[in-house]
Amino acid sequence: MSMFQGLDTSASALTANRLRLDTIAANVANANTTRATQVNGVWQPYKRKMVELSPKAPSQSFDSILQGAIGMIGGKPEQGVRVTAIREDNTPFKRLYDPTHPDADADGYVLMPNVDIMKEMVDMISASRAYEANVTILNGAKSMMMKALEIK
Repeated sequence: MSMFQGLDTSASALTANRLRLDTIAANVANANTTRATQVNGVWQPYKRKMVELSPKAPSQSFDSILQGAIGMIGGKPEQGVRVTAIREDNTPFKRLYDPTHPDADADGYVLMPNVDIMKEMVDMISASRAYEANVTILNGAKSMMMKALEIK
């Protein structure tokens, strides 16, 4: 097992959570955007985006992980997390009655984005806590490496 494997794993999680936070920020910034994309000549509101994460290494049996860790199997499986996709949420758009809005239909309703600020805040707290946890892991690994270097 490499001394830097923990650092690599935490670094991949930091990168993934930073992308999650950026995506959440984009969702919040576009929570009132009624003209985001044009489909068949009709403007559609902004669609909420979500980040999908998955482990880098395929799931393995305990025995294969143990054998690889003690060096009996060549090659180190890559560990950590990766972003597999940024997909759009297909929940229906909200309808708001505002006949004075420039994007209102004939009945006076405006299609608003499917962004729920409360969901975004919960996702933001989750992503920021995961980010903080990985920073703590990196700092712990760094201090252990520094103590190992101080040994005479």
